Amino acid sequence: MGRSACTGRDWGVLGTSPRRGELWVRGRREHRSTGLDVAESPLEAPARSPLAASVAGGRVAPTPKMMENKVFMSFTFYSTILILKMYVVAIITGQVRLRKKAFANPEDALRNGGLQYYREDPDVERCRRAHRNDMENIFPFLFLGAIYSLLDPSPTVARIHFFIFCVGRIIHTIAYLLQLRAPMRSVAYSVAQLPCFSMALQILLATTPYW
Repeated sequence: MGRSACTGRDWGVLGTSPRRGELWVRGRREHRSTGLDVAESPLEAPARSPLAASVAGGRVAPTPKMMENKVFMSFTFYSTILILKMYVVAIITGQVRLRKKAFANPEDALRNGGLQYYREDPDVERCRRAHRNDMENIFPFLFLGAIYSLLDPSPTVARIHFFIFCVGRIIHTIAYLLQLRAPMRSVAYSVAQLPCFSMALQILLATTPYW
């Protein structure tokens, strides 16, 4: 009687059976000797989040919070299109400058034929004005759209705001670069400003109590 026996009831208190306990101990020994990833004890296994499991699998899945705000995802889509459009205008400006041999810096003129090409060109200046106009209007849109997305507006209404601005800016750039007949450029500019004024007004209304 000096040696205590572990009865079935005792094993029930521990939450396992003699057979399971034996298998688990054997598995732990194999894990130590071979380095294989065996099942851990239910009492010792750490809780793993979906993100940790995803990282362990070699990929990072988007968290639910990233996908919850549909308005912000829509804003991100249209903002990316507008940023890419600005890059395109910058590339066009550089190509027109090379084709017309009109350089803004003397070192560039010397590299491409001489100081006589250190000059201005009407077509190059037109591209530069189109690019500058983009910066004057798209950058405020990025701020207004980001804050507007946090106000929990209707996804459909918000998407209409973003779509109108994006299309208006694209038409404005095309009219500017191709020298389309007036008032095409002015109409596109004015239409694109409407959603910006709407978002700015809604932001002011939402934040007025905190002034």
